[in-house]
Amino acid sequence: QVQPVESGGGLVQAGGSLRLSCAASRRTFSSYDMGWFRQAPGKEREFVAAIDWSGSTTLYASSVKDRFTISRDNAKSTINLQMNSLKPEDTGVYSCARRYRNYGSGHPADFDSWGLGTQVTVSS
Repeated sequence: QVQPVESGGGLVQAGGSLRLSCAASRRTFSSYDMGWFRQAPGKEREFVAAIDWSGSTTLYASSVKDRFTISRDNAKSTINLQMNSLKPEDTGVYSCARRYRNYGSGHPADFDSWGLGTQVTVSS
């Protein structure tokens, strides 16, 4: 099972936008819900957003709701995270993962097949 690969991170000023992508193998991706998490230095991994296998149901952390949008392209086995109105507190390593149990959950323990992540840095 090949781990997902994230891309699209970078350095952006507060108020700017970034679009992250996560490419997964069909075995990892097919028929599974997927999610994005982030981890800032010295802090625990934090749930950001999740999307069900069909793309019809999404879940967001309250801190990013109305600013971030998660989407998926099942034909390409990719998920995306459009991040707008970025804030310095959005800084961290963003990773995608597959939710393998507990539909609707945002707890990291319910996810597996983690990617290595992509760094997002928002300057003030």
